Amino acid sequence: MNRLVVVSNRVALPGKRGSAEGGLATGLARALEERGGLWFGWNGRVAETADSPPALLSNEAVNYATVPLTRREYDEYYVGFANRCLWPLCHSRLNLLRFKRREYQTYLNTNARFAQQLLPLLSDAPLIWVHDYHLLALGERLRQAGVRSPLGFFLHVPFPCPCTLRALPPHRELVRALLAYDLLGFQTIFDCDAFLGAVRLCVPEARVEERAVSYGGRRVRVLPFPIGIDVDEVAQLAERGRSGLHGKRLEASLTGRQLIIGVDRLDYSKGLPDRFRAYGQLLEHWPAFRRQVVLFQIAPLSRTEVPEYDSIRRELNAIAGDLHGRYADYDWLPLRYMTRGFPRRTIMGFLSLARVGLVTPLRDGMNLVAKEFVAAQPAHDPGVLVLSSLAGAAQELKDALIVNPYDGEQVAEGLAQALSMPVEERRERWSAMMKVLRDYDIHHWAQAFVHALAEGAGA
Repeated sequence: MNRLVVVSNRVALPGKRGSAEGGLATGLARALEERGGLWFGWNGRVAETADSPPALLSNEAVNYATVPLTRREYDEYYVGFANRCLWPLCHSRLNLLRFKRREYQTYLNTNARFAQQLLPLLSDAPLIWVHDYHLLALGERLRQAGVRSPLGFFLHVPFPCPCTLRALPPHRELVRALLAYDLLGFQTIFDCDAFLGAVRLCVPEARVEERAVSYGGRRVRVLPFPIGIDVDEVAQLAERGRSGLHGKRLEASLTGRQLIIGVDRLDYSKGLPDRFRAYGQLLEHWPAFRRQVVLFQIAPLSRTEVPEYDSIRRELNAIAGDLHGRYADYDWLPLRYMTRGFPRRTIMGFLSLARVGLVTPLRDGMNLVAKEFVAAQPAHDPGVLVLSSLAGAAQELKDALIVNPYDGEQVAEGLAQALSMPVEERRERWSAMMKVLRDYDIHHWAQAFVHALAEGAGA
């Protein structure tokens, strides 16, 4: 059995896994433990130089190797090309795309440095699994360095459709770079089709099959691997969080009102301004819900170095103020909006208390909060998930109330339906979604990808 090497922009070190990684870190760690392996990537630090060998840490069957970024790499590879160019591109926000040739070159150089620092750790021809948009070019750099090990890549965010991809000046180079991998995994079949369409556009000499591409003497399989969650972990955390101090305080503060909850990073892809306005339409057109419901939106700040995020924050503050001015009473605020984070256990407890989970991104690869909301619900009295049709999770959680996040009236109607839904229907929908979550959990996702990579390599 070949050893597994995982490469990601950030490494979740044992004992230091934050809420951002959640079950993903657990799933990858288990896959590494099963085969024995290494997790390589950025340690989250910025240093004057990044030329020193990776720092090594061992934990039973898994080794961890981490490296810092230089200030230039952080500014141009991470904040610049990755998060001001690729992130808006993949989330169909071309108006926010900011391309600079220097940042792109630093992106390529950083991918090349990662490859060079990884090389000495690849002595036993392992399976190599690379993650996400930060490292699109890593596989090509490893091939150029002579690596012949099976290479797999998984994209956690959406892959842009070909007409959108064309807006990125080096789009042809990056599509070709992805063809250095043996297995390309995406969240949904739509992302697979988008990539195959990009190959037809950018690499006309390649032979595109139904779920594969033949190019340069390599057959690259292109398959969907929808990521899941650790269902039992979420349920246990929810129970503990609900009975903890913060859970009890939240429940007491509601004074019997129904809770609508949203949990998202403060990011323009999450559709929070549209969500707040849709909630306002609920209060306007269904006045019976006034004083009877509370929307609790948790939106921790992220990527504060990116100017576009300040704009979202100001817009949300303005909408929240308008909602309170129009609908608040002396003993009721319709919206609770917070930009600080909470421990994962607390968040799961909050989700379990909500009658409605409101998950309405404008574009999302999967959205694990949608799945966590379902898994956190009590079986005897579950809440209802109102879910964006533009989230990858909508392809699996078909018993949610699926809405178009650009249609505020439809979102408001979905909220009204969810708040009025009888318990029998809620249980039926919840049970159907729970079956999907259990059948395709985080461990199934990791095992399925690694198995497909090993199978293709005959490992």
